[in-house]
Amino acid sequence: MDYIKIRFTKDVDRPGSEFEKTFEEMFRAINPMFTLSERTWKPQMDIYETPDEIIILAEMAGVKKENLELEISSKAVRIYGNRTEFPKIENATYRLAEIQYGQFERILFLPAPIDPEVVSASYANGFLQVRLAKLLLNKTHKVQITDG
Repeated sequence: MDYIKIRFTKDVDRPGSEFEKTFEEMFRAINPMFTLSERTWKPQMDIYETPDEIIILAEMAGVKKENLELEISSKAVRIYGNRTEFPKIENATYRLAEIQYGQFERILFLPAPIDPEVVSASYANGFLQVRLAKLLLNKTHKVQITDG
């Protein structure tokens, strides 16, 4: 059985300055092939919340599971990896090239604190699903009082 790599961390930080990323995104809007650093793309994601858990669904067609990693903290999830480019067709003129390849990273700040010890992740048909158990903040515990 293959496993998706999950790392647990106290902080999920984004490398690079916000100005640099905003500047790069501005130019990428003009021409998607332009980047200041190596090519990156952002997979589309949905976040669902139930009373007991937070569910993340990420669309990652063409990404091999071994090129996919997760980092989990109580406040955020970092999903990153690499999608390798398909071989180019020789003697072909591309009329449309929208599929992005290369490194990707998404940092998602969660709407509620989660228990980083209770996480499951599955990958099928180009979709990554991450299920995160919420911390039960309002749960009460009875404490037995002993003789002193």
